[in-house]
Parts: sequence; structure tokens; C-alpha cells
Amino acid sequence: MNPLKIFENWYKEELFRTSVSIPSACCLSTIGLDRYPNARFVSLKAIDGESFIITGPTSSRKGMELDAIPKAALTFWWTETERQVRIQGDVQPLEVKIADLYFKERNLTAQLISNHFDQGEPFGNPTLHFEEFKKDMKERGAHEIERPANWGGYRINPVRIEFLKFDESRFHNRQLFVKTENDWHATFLQP
Repeated sequence: MNPLKIFENWYKEELFRTSVSIPSACCLSTIGLDRYPNARFVSLKAIDGESFIITGPTSSRKGMELDAIPKAALTFWWTETERQVRIQGDVQPLEVKIADLYFKERNLTAQLISNHFDQGEPFGNPTLHFEEFKKDMKERGAHEIERPANWGGYRINPVRIEFLKFDESRFHNRQLFVKTENDWHATFLQP
């Protein structure tokens, strides 16, 4: 049984049922440079082969942490289907051509923000930066924006995937898949 197929089916079911939430939203956990766990919400861009793809500034805290310690976890909670998926895996940088494609898919404002700001860095006067950004946006118009060198993405290659189906009785259905050399090994976990 392939856990990536299970994930895709669960994801499609949540996508079909939901009208408000964003099923691609997930919590990305990294190992901080200070050795404290660090978590934030990101958007899953795709599943490519056996990799989960996320994108963003590689010079941000998450990028620096993923570069320093290339291990991460993704956690999904889907309200409509009452399911949780936890993924742990090894990380590798996304290929430049693939990062270019994902950058081009972003709307113009998101592209400009990626070119204009260094995500997570402090700055003294937000109003001044916002005015400069608006001016830049007006001057550039709808022209194509080149992907900045510090914007890319990562492949998270899972080594463990746990599926949990919530049950009101609290007798949750949990199944863990662990990657072996050539295949996945499945185990049911106690609730």
C-alpha cells in the first residue's frame, strides 16, 4: 500500500468537501539554528513523485534551518474530514527550473513582495517600506518579474507518514508508514 496515494485521496476528499479552509495549508516544523523546534504554516505546492514540495525565500529563517539541518516535518489537519497527516522526511533544495515555474505561478503582488522584502527580517518603518513597494508596483506594471536568487523551494522526501482518522469515541484510527530501502512498512497504532 502506497501512503502517497492515501494522502492524495484524503487531500482530494477534503478539497471536495471544504468551502472555507485551505487543504494545502500545513505546519512545517524545522530544527532551529538554536536547536529549538520551529514551526510555521506554509502551503503545499505539489506532490512530485515521492516528494512533498514547498516554496519560499531560501534566505528566510526556515530556509536557513532547512539548509543547515535538512530534516523537516509537515502536519496537516483537515476539519471537514476530521483527519490528520504527519510527515517526517529528509529535505533537498528544489531544482532551479522547477523553482522558476513555481515563481511564475505566483500572482504579481506576491512576486513583487518576494523581490522587495527579505521575509522575516526586521525593518524600522513599515509605512515607508510599504510606500516604496507601492511605487515599485506602479512602475513595474504587469511586466514579468524575475525570480530572485533567494527564492526557491524544497523537496521533503518522507521517511515516515502517519494517518489519523478522528473518532468521537476517541478510538482514533491511526496508521504509520515507515520507508524501508525499497518499500513502505505499515503498522496500526493504538489510539
